Amino acid sequence: MTSRLNIVVLGGGGREHALVSACARSPRCGKLYAVPGNPGIAQKAECHALSVTDGATLAAFCEDRQIDLAIVGPEGPLAAGVADALRARGVAVFGPSGAGARLEASKEFSKNFMARHRIPTADFYVCRTMDEAEKALSHFSGPYIVKASGLAAGKGVFVEPTLDGAREAARQMLVGKKLGAAGETLVIEEALPGRELSLMVVTDGAAYRLLSTSQDHKRLLDGDLGPNTGGMGAYAPAPWVTEELMARVRREIIEPSVAALAEEKLDYRGVLYVGLMIAPDGTPKVLEYNVRLGDPETEVLLPLFEGDWVDLCWRVAHGDLASFPWQKGTKNALCVILASAGYPAAASAAAEIHGLDAAGAVEGVTVFHAGTSAQDGKIMATGGRALCVAATGDTLRQARERAYEAVGKIHFQGMQYRKDIGHQVFAKNSSQGELR
Repeated sequence: MTSRLNIVVLGGGGREHALVSACARSPRCGKLYAVPGNPGIAQKAECHALSVTDGATLAAFCEDRQIDLAIVGPEGPLAAGVADALRARGVAVFGPSGAGARLEASKEFSKNFMARHRIPTADFYVCRTMDEAEKALSHFSGPYIVKASGLAAGKGVFVEPTLDGAREAARQMLVGKKLGAAGETLVIEEALPGRELSLMVVTDGAAYRLLSTSQDHKRLLDGDLGPNTGGMGAYAPAPWVTEELMARVRREIIEPSVAALAEEKLDYRGVLYVGLMIAPDGTPKVLEYNVRLGDPETEVLLPLFEGDWVDLCWRVAHGDLASFPWQKGTKNALCVILASAGYPAAASAAAEIHGLDAAGAVEGVTVFHAGTSAQDGKIMATGGRALCVAATGDTLRQARERAYEAVGKIHFQGMQYRKDIGHQVFAKNSSQGELR
C-alpha cells in the first residue's frame, strides 16, 4: 500500500500538532488538513475554522476535499458522533463511534462497563442527588474522590482531603450547577493508593497494540501540589514499569477491556487510553478510560513512534491492525507544558511569545502549539496551556535536559510551568532510586 492519502486531523491543541507532525512524516501522506488547527499546525497543514462537533459540516468538507482518512484528536467530536457521520459518507476514521465514546463521555457508563466485565477498578457509587452523595461519601474515608460523570475538559475530578470539602464539591455540581449538564450525575469512588500510569491502547476492536508507557503530571505546581490541570508535562517510557507488571496489566486489564468492546458490539477503531493506578503491591486498577490519545502524553509518544503513523491509522480504520509491522522504539522523551497566567482557574489576556525559534533549534526538541494564535505576524499565548516543549534523547535524563534548555529560551508575560517533570524517577528519594 503506497498510495497517498488526503488526511484531516480534527482539533487544535498540542496533541493535534503532534498528530499532524506524525502524519507529515509519513510517505503515505498526501494533502494534509486540520480543523481548526493552530499557528504551529498551519506550518504543516491547511487549516480551516470549522466546528469539530458538526458532523454534517465536516462530512461535506471531507467530500469537497476528497478526504480519505480523518484522525480525531479530542473527545468532544467523538462523543458527538462525528466518527459515525464521517464513516456514513465513506471516510475512513481513526476514532471510536459515538457509542464507544461513552467510555469517556459518561463515567457512569464507564464504571458500570468495568463492573459488568469484572475489570479491576475502584469501588464506586453513582449519585444524582445530595442525599445520594452523602450516603456514598459515608462509605469512604479521606481523601475523597468526587467526579462529574460527563465531559468537563479535565476539570471534573475533585480530590478532597476532608469530608466537608467533598460535600462542597458535590454540592457545587449537583445544586450549584458548576459544570452544567456534565455534573448532573456524579461518581464518588474509593481513593486508590499507588503510582499512576498512562497506557495508550491502539485497537481496531479485535487486535491491539500498546504505545510506550508514559506518565502525566496533573497538578499545577512542583511536588504534585496545587489544582488539577489538563496535564503539565509527561515522560515516556516509564522506566519503573517492569515486564512482569506489563504482563499482568495486559492479562487483567487490557485484554479483558478489548474483549468487552467486542462483546458489547461497540464499534471501536482508535485509541483506548487506560489510566491506571499501580498499588504498592503491584496490583493494577483502572482509574478511568479515555477514548483518544492523552494530552500531553501524545507529545512524547508520537516522537518516539518509529513506524508509519498514517499507515497505522489507515489499517486501524479498516479493521486490519493485526497486519501492521510494529516496531519497538529505543529512545526516551519528556515534555514540559508552558501555561498562561491564571491557568487553570481563569483565562488571561493574550501575551506575545518570544524565543520559539531558539527553543526549536535545541537538538531533539519540538515545540508544539496548544493555546496560541497568530496576530500581525506575532505568535500570542491566548490562555490555558499555550505550548508543549518536547524533547527526545538516548536517555530520559538527556531528554529532560534538552526540554528544559529549550524552555529557558521561551518567555511570555505570565508564563508558568513545572520545573520538576519526571521527578518520580529523578528524585534521590524515589523508591526506584535516582535515574542517571
